[in-house]
Amino acid sequence: MMHRTAASSREILRAAIAGALAMAVAMGLGRFFYTPVLPGMMAGLGLNAADAGIIAAANFAGYLLGAVLAAYGWAAGHERRLAVGAIAATVLLLLAMGLLSGVGALSLVRFAAGLASAFGLIFTSGIVLSIGLAHRDPRVQMAHFSGVGGGIAVSAVLVYLLSLAPVCAIPAWRVDWIAGALLGAGGLAAVAWLLPRPTGSARAVRERPIAWTRPLVALMLSYGLFGIGYVVTATFLVAIAREGAGSPLLECLTWFVTGVAAAVSLLLWKPLERRHGVAAAYLLAILVEMAGVVATVTLPFPSSALIGGALLGLTFVVITAYGLQLGRVLASESPRRALALMTAAFGIGQILGPLGAGFLAAHTGSYVLPSLAAAGILLLAAAITALGGVLSIKSR
Repeated sequence: MMHRTAASSREILRAAIAGALAMAVAMGLGRFFYTPVLPGMMAGLGLNAADAGIIAAANFAGYLLGAVLAAYGWAAGHERRLAVGAIAATVLLLLAMGLLSGVGALSLVRFAAGLASAFGLIFTSGIVLSIGLAHRDPRVQMAHFSGVGGGIAVSAVLVYLLSLAPVCAIPAWRVDWIAGALLGAGGLAAVAWLLPRPTGSARAVRERPIAWTRPLVALMLSYGLFGIGYVVTATFLVAIAREGAGSPLLECLTWFVTGVAAAVSLLLWKPLERRHGVAAAYLLAILVEMAGVVATVTLPFPSSALIGGALLGLTFVVITAYGLQLGRVLASESPRRALALMTAAFGIGQILGPLGAGFLAAHTGSYVLPSLAAAGILLLAAAITALGGVLSIKSR
C-alpha cells in the first residue's frame, strides 16, 4: 500500500465516513425505509399489494429519471453541491411521506425521492470512489457501500422501538416517517461537513461518449434484470414476515438481519474477489441472491424470512458495487456516464419488478409466484453474465 501523508489519510477517512453516511440516508432511508414501514401503511390506509407496488414503482421511476439526467455533462464541476442537495431533498421527502395520504400523493413523493436517491448515489459515489481509487485504498469503497446496510439496520431498530412507544393520536406509520426524516437530518449535517470537495480542473471536463462492447451490453442487461429480481424481496420482505406471524419483533429482526448482512457483505466477499476476480464474484452473488429469493417463499416460517433476508443482504450491495466497478472498467473513458447508465438499467428493472409482483400478489393472494418469477429472472441475469463475456473482464 502506498505511503500516505497525514493530509491524504484525513481525506480518505473523511471520504469513507461521508460516503457511508450519504448512502445510509440516500439509500438506506431514502430507498429502503419504505419496506419496514409498508405493513403499517397498508393496514392504516387500507392499501393492497397492488397499491403498494404502484407506490414502489413510482419511486423507481424517479430513480430511473435521476440516473438518465445524471448521465449528461451538465453536472460536471457541480457534483458535491448536487450530492448534498440530493440528500437534503431525501430528508424533506421522508417527512412528506409522514404527512400525506392516498396512492397518488404518496406515489408523487416517492417519485421525487427516487430521483433524489439516484442523484445522491451517482454524485456521491463519483466523489468518494474517485478518492478511493486515487489513493488505491479499497476500504473506501467498502465503507461507502456498507452505509446502505447500516441505514437499513438502523431503520429496522427505529421502527421496532417506535412500535413499543405509547399509542398516540398520530398513526404509528406516520411517526415512523417523521422519525426517519429526523434521523436523516443528522446524517445530512455530517455529510455536508465531511464530504471532500473534488479538486482539479479535470472535474469540469465532459466525458467521452461510451464505446459499446459485447461485455458491456451483457453487463447492462444482467444489471437491469438484477433490478427486477432483487426488488420483489427488497420491497415486500417485511410484509411477508408480517403475513407469517404479525410480530413487530420478527419484522424488525428480518430487516435488521438484512441490513447487518448488507453492511458487512463487501468485507465477507473480499477473499473470493481477490482469488477469482470481481466478475466471478458478481456472477456468484447473483446466484446466491436467487437462492435467497426462493428461500423466502419455500422454507418453513420464520426461517424463510430470516434466511431470505440474510441472503438478500449478503448479495444486493455486493452486486451493486461490483456491477458498477465492472462498468467503470469497461467504460474507463466515461466513468460517470457508465455509472449513470448502469443505474438507469437497474432503474428500469426496479420499475417492472414491484408493479408485476404487486399485481401478481394481489391476484393470487400470496407472494410465492412473484418471488419464484423473480428468482427465474435472476437466473437469466446470471446466464447473460456467464455467456456475454463479462467473466473475461480483469478487475480485482
